[in-house]
Amino acid sequence: MDDIDLKILTHLQTDGRLTNQELADRVGLSPSPCLRRVRQLERDGVITGYTANVDPPSVGLTITAFVRIRLESHSADVVDEVEQRFREIDNIVEVYLMAGDADYLLRVVVDSFPGYEDLLRTKIRTIPSLASIDTSFAFGTPKLRSPLPLKGKRR
Repeated sequence: MDDIDLKILTHLQTDGRLTNQELADRVGLSPSPCLRRVRQLERDGVITGYTANVDPPSVGLTITAFVRIRLESHSADVVDEVEQRFREIDNIVEVYLMAGDADYLLRVVVDSFPGYEDLLRTKIRTIPSLASIDTSFAFGTPKLRSPLPLKGKRR
């Protein structure tokens, strides 16, 4: 990965809808080499996909909760089942495996506090081997989804 690849990644993180011509112009390449580099970054798994960022409140998801989960058991079969159950719950939009007091940190989006209570009672609490569930609610998002800081980063 060189400086041109990092420039490509920086521009695509900011605007994934750039045409190849626009991207090529911004990074100082002609379109064909630029497209080859993008395709190689995709094949190498550096670029993992392209998505639209949707504003949660605009689609009725006004509550963001951060849920810390601690497990009773850390056996492989328990961990596999817990992680599979997390993936099956649509309102859980991110899951992080943690070091420290909690085993997992979940970012959950719901339409209301009663909606969170229902999710907790009917889906999260039914996951086996949970020792504790601790929830904090976000009141705002002063910074959300920033591009990765890529200047000077090389593999």
